[in-house]
Amino acid sequence: MGTRARERLLSTAEELFYAEGIRAVGIDRILDESGVGKASLYRHFPSKEALVEAVLRERDRTWRQWLSDAVDGYRLDPADRVLAVFDALYERFSRKDFRGCAFINTMVETADPSSPVHAVAAEHKVALTGYLAGLLADAGRAGAAELAEQLVLVVDGSIVTAVRENSPDAALRGKSIAAALLR
Repeated sequence: MGTRARERLLSTAEELFYAEGIRAVGIDRILDESGVGKASLYRHFPSKEALVEAVLRERDRTWRQWLSDAVDGYRLDPADRVLAVFDALYERFSRKDFRGCAFINTMVETADPSSPVHAVAAEHKVALTGYLAGLLADAGRAGAAELAEQLVLVVDGSIVTAVRENSPDAALRGKSIAAALLR
């Protein structure tokens, strides 16, 4: 039962934090919507911050797996796989529940680079950079690490623009910028 309660807490918190923001969602709301008791919550997570950290770690795992699976699913040559990241983002941005990047949103909400929650969000961006560097290296690109850092700026800009414009087309423009960087 403890594992199911933990999973309900994580899934409810993730859904609410992503849709409404971390600060806007209180523990009581998470408990009400998850159907989990307060004692069980604190048995699994000693604080709201610990819950947020766990939510972000799980979201990082699932989001990066989604991206890898999406890029793999296009079955492209290594040289074309980096740009396929933007095709995957286009699909993501097209979803009705798209609210930007949970990790960017978290960094903006916490606004404290020394907080553990901010650190988890920043770790996601480091992992994304590593994934892109791997795609670039697989394609035989020199300077993969530096180029991956530049591409993460394009990814993040595409995400924020998609939210601002409420349109997936930012991914297409991001892809065009990335293609220019790769030339």
